[in-house]
Amino acid sequence: MEVAANCSLRVKRPLLDPRFEGYKLSLEPLPCYQLELDAAVAEVKLRDDQYTLEHMHAFGMYNYLHCDSWYQDSVYYIDTLGRIMNLTVMLDTALGKPREVFRLPTDLTACDNRLCASIHFTSSTWVTLSDGTGRLYVIATGERGNGASEKWEIMFNEELGNPFIIIHSISLLNAEEHSIAILLLRIEKEELDMKGSGFYVSLEWVTISNKNKDNKKYEIIKRDILRGKSVPHYAAIEPDGKGLMIVSYKSFTFVQVGQDLEGNMDEDMSQKIKVEPLYYWQQTEDDLTVMIQLPEDSTKEDIQVQFLPDHINIVLKDHQFLEGKLYSSVDHESSTWIIKENNSLEISLIKKNEGLTWPELVVGDKQGELIRDSTQCAAIAERLMHLTSEELVNLGSNQYLFSVVVDPKEMPCFCLRHDVDALLWQPHSSKQDDMWEHIATFNALGYVQASKRDKKFFACAPNYSYAALCECLRRVFIYRQPAPMSTVLYNRKEGRQVGQVAKQQVASLETNDPILGFQATNERLFVLTTKNLFLIKVNTEN
Repeated sequence: MEVAANCSLRVKRPLLDPRFEGYKLSLEPLPCYQLELDAAVAEVKLRDDQYTLEHMHAFGMYNYLHCDSWYQDSVYYIDTLGRIMNLTVMLDTALGKPREVFRLPTDLTACDNRLCASIHFTSSTWVTLSDGTGRLYVIATGERGNGASEKWEIMFNEELGNPFIIIHSISLLNAEEHSIAILLLRIEKEELDMKGSGFYVSLEWVTISNKNKDNKKYEIIKRDILRGKSVPHYAAIEPDGKGLMIVSYKSFTFVQVGQDLEGNMDEDMSQKIKVEPLYYWQQTEDDLTVMIQLPEDSTKEDIQVQFLPDHINIVLKDHQFLEGKLYSSVDHESSTWIIKENNSLEISLIKKNEGLTWPELVVGDKQGELIRDSTQCAAIAERLMHLTSEELVNLGSNQYLFSVVVDPKEMPCFCLRHDVDALLWQPHSSKQDDMWEHIATFNALGYVQASKRDKKFFACAPNYSYAALCECLRRVFIYRQPAPMSTVLYNRKEGRQVGQVAKQQVASLETNDPILGFQATNERLFVLTTKNLFLIKVNTEN
């Protein structure tokens, strides 16, 4: 068994500047271009039942503008007509209108509990897409950016349950077999949980594959599910498709590992016709709790529960409800039952063999459903350690700031606050001794961003030349790396010449609409509002 290893983030001292003097406000105007959209962005606002902080992090602060990191200065958004619209910039002074590249075949407004539609650029020729209703599309795009010759073709289209958003995907080619791994995020209602917010975060790791080269059909071959209590700041599939990397305030554990869906049609059919469980049950190291929803107008006289050391018999209104041999022995004299206020029967069984985990309540009975709490999930994860190694890094006071794709063939980088600075880290899953590489520093940015109370999105250029953040309305702040001065400048306190200055610039957008999307490329910032797309020219040199 491989145990979890504690790793450290190794800071490269040469990338730090202890003599950094701060940013100098520059009043140089930034060229800004505005495009009016044909149709509004398909914003989905939080419903009344999406009231937790996790809902706000995942969906309320969703970035509706998507950058195609495989192609330079190419961004996408989805509008209210279900169209995926693309703008690829070659020349700022000759901007065209955003063009439609694909249209969702379903009417998004027909689904009451839908989420925002999401898209991820899996490779230079593949895209994964969610319409926000629980349907996943995998699309072959060919080489994107070819204008009229570009044709997006659906290769996989399937309903996957409750609505989700896509947070990452990769394309894998092994032994001429093509597969795509996708990471989906849901916030699910915690059934029968009276503690906390009543919700949990689910990450589903889905793998689809085309085993038969002669047949274009792609099928799901594997589904893994992880569960946690907070929306991850960062989650990505490793480039070899063998692991996940998650940055999160609270831990995630596997609750379902490696469910192989190939050649298992009978099981698949049984899942499709699955009915509501007859009862739910939970367990701790010491006891078990069984919960049964009673028929209306049930009274104490309608219920008969018989406890034996290794047997249980439940009769409701003279009908046999559940009877059989228990998985292990219980202290039948200490076991009890009670009718709860929500018209449910709660049965408490005391284990004789403390610490023993029961895989089933009644031997051979499949009518109930086990509800696992965080303790059971942790125990399962520990048993599954032989299937996956786990590297742990305690970020401590290193506040998470943002993520950025520097190289689309690698995992996304993430930026953390380190003292007053902001440090950019590139994950390398193949390098066990140096899994997180410090590749760039934004001086004092950790301190500066903390003063921006209304900040909404944070980004940086893939070449680290600048970082930028925007507020909920109008204002965009740009922080450039130190650059040589064209004129001589002296530090009055120390009486020395200053060779470099880091500039701060502020752009104010001519709109009162809230900012819905924000992306940075090496030369430009793209800012999306409900009805407009703004381009801010940051760097003029290639």
